[in-house]
Order: sequence, then C-alpha cells, then structure tokens
Amino acid sequence: MRRMFEMPLPPSPGAREHRSIDLVNSEIHLPGGKSYDALNTPEGTTTWLITRGLVDEGAILQSYCQSRLVGLRGDLREAFAARISGSTVDPRVLDGINAALVAAPNTPLLRYASSDGFFRSLEHPATRLIEHAMSVIAEDASALLAGDEAHLLAQCEAEPCSRFLLKTHGRRQWCSIRCGDRVRAARSYARKRSQTNSALT
Repeated sequence: MRRMFEMPLPPSPGAREHRSIDLVNSEIHLPGGKSYDALNTPEGTTTWLITRGLVDEGAILQSYCQSRLVGLRGDLREAFAARISGSTVDPRVLDGINAALVAAPNTPLLRYASSDGFFRSLEHPATRLIEHAMSVIAEDASALLAGDEAHLLAQCEAEPCSRFLLKTHGRRQWCSIRCGDRVRAARSYARKRSQTNSALT
C-alpha cells in the first residue's frame, strides 16, 4: 500500500474544495527553518496526485512530471499573491497557467458502444496523466481567481508560513490553529513592547 505523505498542518480553509489552493500549499514553511514539500520527489508527487484522485492508483510518474507540477505550483502561487496584493501579474505566469489549461481535454467526449449506446467519456491516456491533472488544477485556479470567491483569497499572516486560504470570517487570516496561536502571540508581544516603550519615553 502506498504510504501517504503526512503534512505537518491540516488543510487550510478552502484547500479541500479547491485543488489549486491544495497544490500551492503542498510546500510548507515552519518556524526554526523547517520546511516540508509533498512534491519533493517523483514518488511523493505521484502519491499526492493519487490521494486527490487526479491520477489512478498504480500510476508511475517521472521527475519530468514532478518538475512540471512544481512549475505550475509556482505560477499559481504568484497569481494568488498578485490577486491578494493587487499587483500586476507577470505575463509568463498567465502563460504557464493557460498552457496547463489547454494541455488536456476537460470536456467529456461523446462515445458510442453497441452494448451501452451513447455515453460521454473524459479520456486521458497514460502518457498524458500529468497534463490531465494539471489541466484540472488550472481550471480550478482560473474559476477561483475570476469567480465570486476571489475576494476571500488570503495568505496566512503567521511568519514564516505562506500558505493560502479562503477567509472564513473577516478578521481571521491564518491557515490553522497553530498559526493562529502564533499570530495572537506576536500581536500580544508587540502590544506589550509598545506599552513598555511608551512608558520609558
């Protein structure tokens, strides 16, 4: 049985619903210089895709596929950051996302079999597994960035975490309880320091 890569934090709000957020958050930075990357090997990348139903059990992906998915992750991270900050998006980022969108068909084709009659089938040959997975993720990202939830996209405020999330309420801007505790502790420390400095002047 394939061992699932265990990430040190639970999925951030919105990551279960949006594969694009899930992909961008597949790399985590934690205090003390620790980092975790679910896509750090071809085997890890394959496991990540299988557990999300993006490729079939038993699939074997090579380092070329891993590199392509990591590249898409970087493009999505930049696009999400630009949406949050209101900054201009590098055209190369859009080129990368659009290339993933059209790399494999997302529309089920009409087929016919004498035993079943007409049916629709989304076909992605074994040689194009990564293209199919990337197109599904890019479609999700495009729908998110151009849709009604775009204004909810945020980035965790707990340094050095950089995970993305969908805000569940106005003031919360952290991806997990652990990061929320760090944000609150940092704010409390900053208030106390400010009060101490004011008392000394």
